[in-house]
Amino acid sequence: MKILFTLIACLMVCGVSFAQKFYKITGKIIDEKAVAVPFSIVKILNYPDTTLVKSVSTDIDGAFVIDQLQKGDYVLSISMVGFKIKKTAKISLTADLTLPAISIESLVKQLNEVSVQGKRPFIEHQIDKTVLNVENSIVSTGGTALEILEKAPGVQIDRQNDQILLNNKAGVMVMVDGKNNFLSRADLTTYLNTLSSTQIATIEIITNPSAKYDAAGNAGIIDIKLKRNKAFGTNGSVSSTYRNAIKANLPTNIYGSEFNLNLNNRNKKWNFYSNANASKNNNFSTMLLERTTNANGLQSAFNQNFNKLYNGSRLAGKLGADYYASEKTTIGVMLDGGSSTRKLDNFSQTFINETQAGVTNNNSLIQYSDANTPNKNYSANFNVKHEFKKDGASLNFDADYSGFNYSGLENFSTNFFDKSSVIYNNTMIKNDSKTDINIYAVKTDFTWPVSKTVKLETGLKSSYVKTDNNFLSSAFLNNEWQNIVGQSNNFIYKENVNAAYGNLSKDFGKWQIQTGLRAELTQSTGESVTNNTQVKQHYLSLFPTIFVSQKISENSSLRYSYGRRIDRPNYQQLNPFNFYLDPYTIQQGNPYLKPQFTSNFEVSYNYKSGLSFSLGYSKTKDLILDSKTAQNDSTRIVTVGQGNIGSGEYYTANLYFPLTITKWWSMQNNFSLFYNTFNDDNLEGAPFVLSKVAYNFNVSSSIVLGSNWSLETNFWLNSPKVRGLEKTIIYQYALNSGVQKSFFKKSLKVRLNVDDIFATNYWKGTLEYQNVNLKVQNNYISRRASFNISYNFGNQNVKSARDRKTATDDLKNRAN
Repeated sequence: MKILFTLIACLMVCGVSFAQKFYKITGKIIDEKAVAVPFSIVKILNYPDTTLVKSVSTDIDGAFVIDQLQKGDYVLSISMVGFKIKKTAKISLTADLTLPAISIESLVKQLNEVSVQGKRPFIEHQIDKTVLNVENSIVSTGGTALEILEKAPGVQIDRQNDQILLNNKAGVMVMVDGKNNFLSRADLTTYLNTLSSTQIATIEIITNPSAKYDAAGNAGIIDIKLKRNKAFGTNGSVSSTYRNAIKANLPTNIYGSEFNLNLNNRNKKWNFYSNANASKNNNFSTMLLERTTNANGLQSAFNQNFNKLYNGSRLAGKLGADYYASEKTTIGVMLDGGSSTRKLDNFSQTFINETQAGVTNNNSLIQYSDANTPNKNYSANFNVKHEFKKDGASLNFDADYSGFNYSGLENFSTNFFDKSSVIYNNTMIKNDSKTDINIYAVKTDFTWPVSKTVKLETGLKSSYVKTDNNFLSSAFLNNEWQNIVGQSNNFIYKENVNAAYGNLSKDFGKWQIQTGLRAELTQSTGESVTNNTQVKQHYLSLFPTIFVSQKISENSSLRYSYGRRIDRPNYQQLNPFNFYLDPYTIQQGNPYLKPQFTSNFEVSYNYKSGLSFSLGYSKTKDLILDSKTAQNDSTRIVTVGQGNIGSGEYYTANLYFPLTITKWWSMQNNFSLFYNTFNDDNLEGAPFVLSKVAYNFNVSSSIVLGSNWSLETNFWLNSPKVRGLEKTIIYQYALNSGVQKSFFKKSLKVRLNVDDIFATNYWKGTLEYQNVNLKVQNNYISRRASFNISYNFGNQNVKSARDRKTATDDLKNRAN
């Protein structure tokens, strides 16, 4: 710890020595009716040669700030789609300057019947992140958060393993309003499938976070920002969505529905906000699996098919208040909770072709299973934010508690048939599980601008987690339920992480540098009460980061970045007992899993804040694989488990270029190229190496029509790829389209959207290594039509509730 603060102090001293005298210009852009013009581009140009100095975008209120300007003469150039370009008179800058409101003239009369709206594109690339502007997107309407992410550049949804990949890498930290979710991968995808687009404003994708963020998430961070309200008064919004699958021979109840209500009230001292959401989301999938075994002269070929019907419902609510104790101090509390139920009905058939000594025999089994898994979650946050007199200086404090209760009851009934299709055996098994998770965390963040060009950020955090998982597996034998020894277990996991970080940034004009260091001390104990065994870990990890931005010319810049990340196993992966899936398939936890560490390098080129090209390299040591599958040829049982392999290396190239076809038609285009390689010197007793080149691209198009009509389309494609032992052997792609009509000055919006129009989004792959030879095809419902209606009421200029991060950011997607 002393080393950390000594380093920060040295960096501060060095940064201060470079301090110069800089000034800033603030102002606001309005139209002819004195209405703010958000998201317009404000450029400051040298006078008289009009070379570009800097370019910024106005916020939702039309305001802008241009800082770090030297003394001199300038002019401003303001541009916005649907408005005439405007240049100001000469501005002589000798001190900080606040300009009167600048009015720009609309082009609406020149565009006849075509109405051009100044809105952000669905996909927006910024210097440190990619932003999906979901709130005004038509193709996202009626969809879920998971389906929106599937349309995001660089993001891939692995529905086979319930994983979210970023730049072809697993280990993504998923956050909601800066808070992580205490969910396993399966539960996270379920939650994202119940989180409607009507609740989402933007989604931020950060591939290389700074040291201020928790170090978890080797692939980066996805932060889902929920809608906020925006002067004093009351406002709100209400929306409803209905969606249904479009595919033949499906169960009749494959539909989803959702109702969402937001309310906000603000006066001089208080801001109250609340949200209520009710949703239902049903789904259906089929999976085909083929594999072979060979032992003691017996060759077996397994052909299995699974039909799974999911019924899910969720009720959720949030209530919060901010008290403005003074102009500089705000105190806030926030409570939220939710209750969901997921029911699963599964019908599977397994056909086994056996050959021994030239004699062939066929037998089969049919399994019926059902599962009911009610979940509850609740959390509380207390926050204090104080802004000092020094501009940009602030202190934040958060204290959090989160609780999660999961329970589940699974029933399995299996009939075994001989070659004459006569039942010769029946087994009945049930699994009863209960999980309780309690999480406590506190953190503080301090920001101090040392000078006009130097800023220091530091912070401390401590978290404690306890998860208690009790799993009871029973078989119906001799007319009674009996405990299955070796499959029942009580597992308790405790973890304490203490962290400190420091960030120092410095602006040298054409160069900007930010360096940071985060230290995390982890202590954990995994205890199997049933087996009376413990696994303890204690380790200190350092996570340096550095970002360098270089301005090459008035229109182009380069950005270099490096960061080190960690992924700790989630709580369910560490649970050592077996999960019964069917008589020949078992899933197994691993209490000896080690955390994986990743080093990320990236260089990116940006031109005119539009076109960008980046190259990246990352290496993960002790890579955690969920598809580390082993097969016992004698028993013919496949065990699906988690384990560490030597390393994974990822090379990436990404090109993004927007196109403006006409004043009413724009496109966003993204192409990514990957080369991944995985290796281990001794995996299951033999060396392992697997690599492949893969690519994906994403094209979005937005057309603004007359009479408040607009149209959007989106197309994405993922090529075959590899991930550890697993190979995807087909192209996955989808075309999505939607149309919108606005009424009553755009307060009422009606949207119709169809996802995966040609039903091309499914998964097919193989897993081949030593004696394991698996072929899998997974078909899920991807083609759906959605109808959404939303209405905004009240004063829509009410300032938003504060968007703050809580103390439990690095924990929530590790719980089960």
